[in-house]
Amino acid sequence: MAFPTTIEQTDVSAGDTSTGDGWIVTVFDNDTNTVEEVVEILIKATSCTLAEAEMETWEVHHLGKSVVHYGQETECKRTATVISEIGIRVEVSQE
Repeated sequence: MAFPTTIEQTDVSAGDTSTGDGWIVTVFDNDTNTVEEVVEILIKATSCTLAEAEMETWEVHHLGKSVVHYGQETECKRTATVISEIGIRVEVSQE
């Protein structure tokens, strides 16, 4: 599969209808957890697919962090609590 050499960014600010109540869960890299542990906890916490958990784990490992979930504040805090069970640094913030 060939990937484009140029990626155009769409200007979403003009059509943004967000109410400002969206929240995100960000996971940060550490030297403690294995890739397998992170994949498993992401699937458990977010009910994502194996492929999505693997992609997000790759981002965490290679980029230092990854946004792994979007939702309402309560849902994101629950998700972060599950992920933090294995000692990963997690941040919940409003987008």
